[in-house]
Amino acid sequence: MEYRSLGRTGAQVSALCLGCMNFGDTKSGTSEGESIRIIHRAMDAGINFLDTADVYVRGVSEEITGKALSDGKRDRVFLATKFFNRMDDQDPNAWGSHRFHIMKSVEDSLRRLNTDHIDLYQLHRPKASIPIDETLRALDDLVTQGKVRYIGTSTFGAWQLVESLWVSKEMGLNRFVCEQPPYNLLDRRIERELLPCCRTYGFGVIPWAPIAGGLLSGKYRAGQSRPAGVRYEKGAFNNRDNEAALLKVEDYLTFCDQRGCSPAHFAMAWCAAQPGITSPIIGPRTMEQLEDYLKSLELKPTAEDFQRIDQIFEPGTHVSNYYSADFGPNARWI
Repeated sequence: MEYRSLGRTGAQVSALCLGCMNFGDTKSGTSEGESIRIIHRAMDAGINFLDTADVYVRGVSEEITGKALSDGKRDRVFLATKFFNRMDDQDPNAWGSHRFHIMKSVEDSLRRLNTDHIDLYQLHRPKASIPIDETLRALDDLVTQGKVRYIGTSTFGAWQLVESLWVSKEMGLNRFVCEQPPYNLLDRRIERELLPCCRTYGFGVIPWAPIAGGLLSGKYRAGQSRPAGVRYEKGAFNNRDNEAALLKVEDYLTFCDQRGCSPAHFAMAWCAAQPGITSPIIGPRTMEQLEDYLKSLELKPTAEDFQRIDQIFEPGTHVSNYYSADFGPNARWI
């Protein structure tokens, strides 16, 4: 297993991050027993980076992750979780990035994870109506108290990261060390500003959806019915699962066939090889999916591969029906 520095920190994390979102989801996810087995297998394979969130199955994912890390396993991993989303339908303060919610959320997550500290505590979404200085001040207190080691963000824009750095410097607070954005061949928008910003200011980048929810795996084909039981059996968000995207995927599948590699493996390897990327997040629902993800570590894209991929998926763009139809071919900002 390859290990990489998390941004400008000295913390070493595995080149793949195990995402725990599916664990405990009785409808479409993974049972507790299977989830624990997946976590243990990932650790045996060298993965030391685990990412969950309080909102995943309203705390169940954190509880399962905590159980999996009992019996001395906790200190072998770099454990990340997130806060922000609503955790109580009745309490108006049970969500957000304000101090009131942060201070309660961290205690709840610590209890569910059965640990005395969180290695990486991330703001799950930006909230313009809550001043970032309030959020940073609360998170800085948690670092000082030893309940949190590092702090990070998810789906922040480049300007929001820079604003947070300015506030941290002005107020003498701990700064965010990493960002968690969506990033894959179909959605390369972060290459325009976010990735250059992260490289410049030393943010780690742990992208989610590296295979676009399975669209880059080859299981979804243009003009064909969906296999039963797959994630997008009945379709998904139109800006991800749409005709324009599926047509691009057809070209991509041809490339993978000519190269002699699995589409899912190459999509993962491509993402992990991009400048500035720390650890793509994998989200297996089964042990078989985990084993398949691990195989991507063996694939190393070449310079020729990168050139061919850029011809199929233009750098900095997002493949969607809106991109191709509503705003015309020059609407690069979507």
